[in-house]
Amino acid sequence: MGVHGVKAVFFDLDNTLVDTAAAGRRAIEEVVSALQSKHHYGEGEARVICDKVQAKLLKECHDPAKMCITDLRISHWEEAIQETIGGEANRNLAAECYFLWKTTRLQHLTLAEDTRGMLTELRKGVRLLLLTNGDKQTQREKIEACACQPYFDAIVVGGEQKEEKPAPSIFHYCCDLLGVQPAECVMVGDSLDTDIQGGLNAGLKATVWLNKAMTTPVDTSPVPHYIISSVLDLPAVLQKMEHKINAKLGTDHMASSNEAH
Repeated sequence: MGVHGVKAVFFDLDNTLVDTAAAGRRAIEEVVSALQSKHHYGEGEARVICDKVQAKLLKECHDPAKMCITDLRISHWEEAIQETIGGEANRNLAAECYFLWKTTRLQHLTLAEDTRGMLTELRKGVRLLLLTNGDKQTQREKIEACACQPYFDAIVVGGEQKEEKPAPSIFHYCCDLLGVQPAECVMVGDSLDTDIQGGLNAGLKATVWLNKAMTTPVDTSPVPHYIISSVLDLPAVLQKMEHKINAKLGTDHMASSNEAH
């Protein structure tokens, strides 16, 4: 990217580099199927249980000092089953559902071939860092499952740090790891609240919002510098940034030459 351009790119993981949402949907279907075939639940009941679990995951507040993520998530399933069916709490069935969901989700988390190719090419010119929020155990399992370690110079998991995205501290920690300045870095991610807001908070050179639907709300806030519909569009954005920088350098050079005369 050149001395004056971008020196590092930070990537989010979930729903940016890997399709966690799609893997999650496949996992839910496996659990629905198992609840019906093995435990003789009706499809409606099975789906209500899964819907309740997904709602609990969205609102999840996890303190690793108090409870490990496995126990917490088994409890989500236990509560969902009891809320739907009534009767005694069934911890064994809850654990079975959780491990089936988790295993299936991890099986379907893949780093696509074209994404691997893009990362390999990018890394020839810039340093790459994976920056993901979330529980240490959960995120490390996903990183392992999609085998993305070889494509990055560093991997930072929010759950292992004092603060997660969008706090500036985690971005500055990433910059220190790579030996670069915030103004030399670009953040790429699908979340306006964490990835884009965080990049802006930390004073990064640019933020790139991955919006697969490309249906931008009228009042998008915060405002990203660039919007792409596929992570594969990123090299074109970086090229555009490089052209802008080179054009500005050319103008500055001409201005200083004129001043010299």
